[in-house]
Amino acid sequence: MTESHDGRIRVMRIIARMNVGGPAVQVSGLMRSFDQSRFEQVLITGYCADDESDYLDTVATDVQATRVDGFGRSISLVGDIKAFMQIVREIRTFKPHVIHTHTAKAGVIGRIASVVSGHSSIRVHTYHGHLLHGYFGAGKTRIVILIEKTLGYFTTHLLAVGKKVMDDLLAAGIGSAKKFSVMPPGLQLGTLSSRNDACSELNLDPSKTYCAFIGRITQIKRPDRFLDVVAQVKSSGSDLHFIVAGAGGLLDYCKDRVIKESLPVTFLGWREDIETVLAASDLVLLTSDNEGTPLSLIQAGMAHLPIVSTRVGSVDEIAVNGETGLLTDLSVSALADVVKLLGADAVLRKRMGDAAHTYTMARYGVTRLVGDHQDLYLKLLNDRAKS
Repeated sequence: MTESHDGRIRVMRIIARMNVGGPAVQVSGLMRSFDQSRFEQVLITGYCADDESDYLDTVATDVQATRVDGFGRSISLVGDIKAFMQIVREIRTFKPHVIHTHTAKAGVIGRIASVVSGHSSIRVHTYHGHLLHGYFGAGKTRIVILIEKTLGYFTTHLLAVGKKVMDDLLAAGIGSAKKFSVMPPGLQLGTLSSRNDACSELNLDPSKTYCAFIGRITQIKRPDRFLDVVAQVKSSGSDLHFIVAGAGGLLDYCKDRVIKESLPVTFLGWREDIETVLAASDLVLLTSDNEGTPLSLIQAGMAHLPIVSTRVGSVDEIAVNGETGLLTDLSVSALADVVKLLGADAVLRKRMGDAAHTYTMARYGVTRLVGDHQDLYLKLLNDRAKS
């Protein structure tokens, strides 16, 4: 197995941007917790858009990164070429034994840069979700599949955050079963304050029952469906209140609609202290068209909260329907019915919330995530040394 001059294995981690969300949490956990006596890591990333919160600036301020101009959410020929050339230079300078790319854009630019650099690195790519459903039309989706199929040939190992994500990719002809494995997320939830303290911090009424929507306010998360659910729950006579922790391109649309329809929704904006939001909440709702393995639901479970969610992506791998939460199809009426059920039954919420805590803590700790990654890198390097 190849090592660096000081005996450590060099790992370069590449992600287009560290916007607040699941991939940023995962990458930060890996950067913080790897065994520094055995591994030397660098993080290559770009910049968040103006309507996004940068996780490195707001939460993971202890994680060091090399910023790349032009790298980020938007696609720009000039910016992407500039970013590509800098990443090639970074690879040639650092000479990583392992290049690990995260998310779609970084997976394309990072893996091509690895090939062009001429440096013989192990290449690993993580699908934190995929772009096969809910993002593009049929034509663009076929192009995405072709690109991912091609890149798969030049990738040593492929990871998916859930079995459903992996199965979808394999069904599309991306990668092979031999190259793929599932790498569930891992995280550590901070200390939860009391409900009264959390409500005081957020200017909420602790006597009310709160259903939380946590995440980016973007089309794939379907905030319009969320507000449809809110409207239907309200029309039923329920006194359940809803809170939204997040921001994004559809935030103004949501605020305007809440005012116009007098919906019982409080917007909290981006929150660095997700634990405060969870401590004030009674259940968590996810209304997405597509997901990988949403960390907000894992965090909810760790906080003893039951979840209501559309049955998409790998959601049913982190929530057991009828035990730790309630999963439905994409229909507003189905979601509203189970939200009303949980909202009105404190005993059921506690039973499911306690089960969710036991389930998520056993499967999604950050220690397991780090150990699994370290073991994978060592195995891949040893396999290469033997071949």
